[in-house]
Amino acid sequence: MTKKRKRQDDFHKVKLKLGKKKPKAENATDVNFRSKGIHLPEQLKRDDGGPTTHRQLSIKDLLSQLHHYNSSVKQGALVGLRELLSAHPSLVEQHASVVLTEVAALFTDKDAVVRAAAVRLLRFVAQCIPAERVAPFFPLLSAHLTCAMTHISAGIQEDALRVLDVLLEHYPALLSQRHTVLLTNFLELISHRRLGGTGADRTGKGSYALSITTSRGVTAQQWRLTVLLRLGRFLQAVVEERPTDDGVACGGGIGLWSGEKGVVTPLEVSWEEQIFSKGGIRVFENSGAKPTPHSTYRLRPDSEPGAGQSEGLCSAETVQGFAGTLVPLLLEVWVEAMGGDRVQADSGHLLTEEAMALMFQILTILQLLRRLAPQRDQQDMLDVWFRNSYLSDFKQHFMRNFPYSQLEVARHKKKADVKRSRQQVVGGAVAGGNVEPVALNVMLCQVMVTLSLRGRDHIAGQDADWLGPIRAFVTDTLSNGSKLSSKHLAALLEVVWRMIVTQRSRAVTEELLQAVYVQYQQKNLGLSVRTLLLRFFSQLYIQEHQKQPHIARSRILTRWLASLPVQLVQLGNRNPQLSGQLLQTVQSAAAWGNKDLLLSLQTHACSLYDPHEGCVVVLPVEHQQRLVQILYFLPAFPTDVLACLSQVCNAGRVSASLAATLIRTIHLRSPLSGWSSSSQDVPVRDVDYLSFLFSTLTGFSSESLRVLQQADDEGLLASSALSPLSVFTTPLEQFTHHWDVVEEVCHCLETLGSRAQCFEILQNAIAKNLCGLVVVPDCVCAAVLRCIPRLLDLNFLPSDTLLRFLSDCCLSMLSLLLQLEQSARKRDAVWEACFAALSTVPRLLRLVLQSLRVCELSESELPLLAQILSLLLQHTQLRNHMAANSALLQNIIQELTRFSGGETREQWLTDLLYCYSVTVSTHRANMATRDIY
Repeated sequence: MTKKRKRQDDFHKVKLKLGKKKPKAENATDVNFRSKGIHLPEQLKRDDGGPTTHRQLSIKDLLSQLHHYNSSVKQGALVGLRELLSAHPSLVEQHASVVLTEVAALFTDKDAVVRAAAVRLLRFVAQCIPAERVAPFFPLLSAHLTCAMTHISAGIQEDALRVLDVLLEHYPALLSQRHTVLLTNFLELISHRRLGGTGADRTGKGSYALSITTSRGVTAQQWRLTVLLRLGRFLQAVVEERPTDDGVACGGGIGLWSGEKGVVTPLEVSWEEQIFSKGGIRVFENSGAKPTPHSTYRLRPDSEPGAGQSEGLCSAETVQGFAGTLVPLLLEVWVEAMGGDRVQADSGHLLTEEAMALMFQILTILQLLRRLAPQRDQQDMLDVWFRNSYLSDFKQHFMRNFPYSQLEVARHKKKADVKRSRQQVVGGAVAGGNVEPVALNVMLCQVMVTLSLRGRDHIAGQDADWLGPIRAFVTDTLSNGSKLSSKHLAALLEVVWRMIVTQRSRAVTEELLQAVYVQYQQKNLGLSVRTLLLRFFSQLYIQEHQKQPHIARSRILTRWLASLPVQLVQLGNRNPQLSGQLLQTVQSAAAWGNKDLLLSLQTHACSLYDPHEGCVVVLPVEHQQRLVQILYFLPAFPTDVLACLSQVCNAGRVSASLAATLIRTIHLRSPLSGWSSSSQDVPVRDVDYLSFLFSTLTGFSSESLRVLQQADDEGLLASSALSPLSVFTTPLEQFTHHWDVVEEVCHCLETLGSRAQCFEILQNAIAKNLCGLVVVPDCVCAAVLRCIPRLLDLNFLPSDTLLRFLSDCCLSMLSLLLQLEQSARKRDAVWEACFAALSTVPRLLRLVLQSLRVCELSESELPLLAQILSLLLQHTQLRNHMAANSALLQNIIQELTRFSGGETREQWLTDLLYCYSVTVSTHRANMATRDIY
């Protein structure tokens, strides 16, 4: 019998015996051990490698998280980057390359929240980095933008337009250089290529057809409006940021008028600044007077080879090719929108707000397409092409219901409306909405008038079916008394300019100019509006009146020109900019001999050249120069006008050089200047001209001199035996200004025919107006002493009255300089005038010495007399004259010695005796030498 093998259970129970220790379990923990701590202080240190966010993330950590698969992590990283860069702006410049590269890669991210955060970060970075720093990285930004715009996802396309908005706002010049690729992307956002070829099909439609996407949160019309709005902004940037040729203006509104005629503008070039400059400098022959047509020479190419740019829109043919694709799409968009909006056949002129915004964007793009051509002749070629290709379509779809008005629709605010508004905001339709009917109609007028034939090609009545409504709308809008904004008015004036120049009809010109003049005559117009109207009339006359007879014969323009002097007087210095524009027109019309303007200018000359409140003294210097230049064309100079001009020269409110120009201008208009006049009516009579010169020479009017005789003692040097006249001291600035004016007056008097007759007239004027005065200004004394020696004729002896007055002036001015502290220039001028008169005028020095009465002088005046005599003896030109009057001089010195009375000789007397002895001995030596030879 075999033994049974004992079965071993899985969970065998151990039997415990009484009094025995319980055995340890197999999994019992042995607690008999010792532990020691491990310290790692380097791990506990805070990383000071750079700034961090509130989550303790550095910029490297945030940039690495942008590649995470989780959208929340990427969104948090973008938010953290914005937080970090906002707190530390210096990091933007340091990490611009990597930040822009990482952000651009997220333009096509699949999650909308990540793309929205990327756009916000891009907007912030664009505000901090200038365009020249972004230029090296912009090709990468442009490439990612192109990928986003052409992405299959509708959401990515919508966010791509937001990226485009940021780049257009901050980097329009850089973005406009990528127009070749981006323009095609715009087309693909709203259309797709037709099957069966790339060219136009047999139905006349383009190579693209409108596309409809049902996956968007907005309607197809709202999406197209959003795309067209961005396309218009992009084309505007392309037009504004690109250099143009032949004077074609890039700006909108008023700047287009200057494009009708090339303007040569001088350019100051600093070659050091052009070393790293991306801009080009156009080089012309003959200093820019006659520019070489189509000059394309530049210092360096605008972009490096391989930058991904092509020739682009550089000619009329390329623009025409792009327009041939885009314009049919625009017409299809408008036809589709009108088919859904029109309720009744007779209400086609009533448009909803959305339809008006859509039409306005279409017209804006059409206008910008024409301006894409870089040269003037190419724009004319595009106008002809547009007329031949699309005039009938424009008349059918745009002009049939012109002018348009807004359709008022009563709406009840519901939740659906709130949701719809949110969708419009997402789609960008609201940004292009809120278009006023006036703006829409004016834009349509701008587009259509470019299609009219110009010059000889225009046939009266050929386009009357659509030009007539435009002319009626423009006339009614300008003349109905409503206040227009500067933007709308600039567009209307552009339309008026184009119609006047192209149609060349006197009736049309009068009708349109009358409407503009009604707007011009309105009161309380804004500064910008007033400036636009003024520039319109001014440039129309200056640029077009010579080559357009119907403009030159316009009665409205003539009436406006005649009103300019009155407006200039009323405007004054309240707006120097407007006054300058008025003066430019007045000067041009006066130079061309406009009779009505010259007659009005003659009538208001006294107001314009009033020495106290006239435009000639209150306007800036450059405008004062224009007013002085206009004097050359003034028909006549009556006495009241010459009196005003004389006071203007001496008032000190115009510069001395400008006052000299004024005097020279009147001198040229005078028959005494030697210029022959074909007319018997001379502009300035001889008597009036000489009276003007004498009034300017004295510097004070007769009324001012009369008032000065009753003046108090303040500022006066009282008369005495040593100073026969009471001299009124003028300020230094007034004296120096008058001294410069006197130089020009003397020059004009010297150029007259007979010097003897001129001197006699001046002598009689001095005797009549100055010799009886008791108080005489110092500038008048200096002027007379300066002028008389220059006009003195050796065959004509001055009268005793003039000699006595000159003697009194000399003594009074010499005493003034010794008693008062004068500036160096004033002192030198007075010394020069006195010594020139004493050395030139016969018997004047002898008369001065005879008038010195030592016995009548006070004790304090004796040193002054000694100083005067010492100065006369020391002057080289007067030594011979003083020696010739040695007997008189010796008597005066003897009387001075006797009346000095002191026991010791004064220093002034010692100096005088020394000067006298030197002069007498030198004269005797010269006489002995002359006798020997």
